[in-house]
Amino acid sequence: MTEIKTHKRRKSSRMQGRGAGTHGWGFRKQHRKSGHKGGRGMAGSGKRGDQKKTLVIKLHGNKYFGKQGFTSRGTERDKRKRINLSSIEQNLESYGKKQGDKWEINLENYKILGTGEVKNKLIIKAKEASENAIEKVKKAGGEIIISE
Repeated sequence: MTEIKTHKRRKSSRMQGRGAGTHGWGFRKQHRKSGHKGGRGMAGSGKRGDQKKTLVIKLHGNKYFGKQGFTSRGTERDKRKRINLSSIEQNLESYGKKQGDKWEINLENYKILGTGEVKNKLIIKAKEASENAIEKVKKAGGEIIISE
């Protein structure tokens, strides 16, 4: 009765010291692991990494290469919400309710910025507003109420 082979040794351990170290794969370069590509991921994207660069540009755009600057740990990003008068005017129905000839708009967490024209009378409740925005809304016959 013949024995069934339950565990086959890896080719690399069976073929040590025989020939060029190709383990039956012909040209050695064909069966290296990620090593002949220069490591994994973006390792080896230096001098001979041209074959990877098209892929990187496709995935990351041109933001991968070069410096993009830094932000020190003490710097906090300004997370205040802002909205322009132009976008309020365009989306009046979704932002506010019409009361007679005026629009009441509640944007209590926003700062109102002055880009755009105001054609309607707006009464806006906001956290902050720029001087330009306040001036434009008043000129159109409305007001901005700033909550403290």
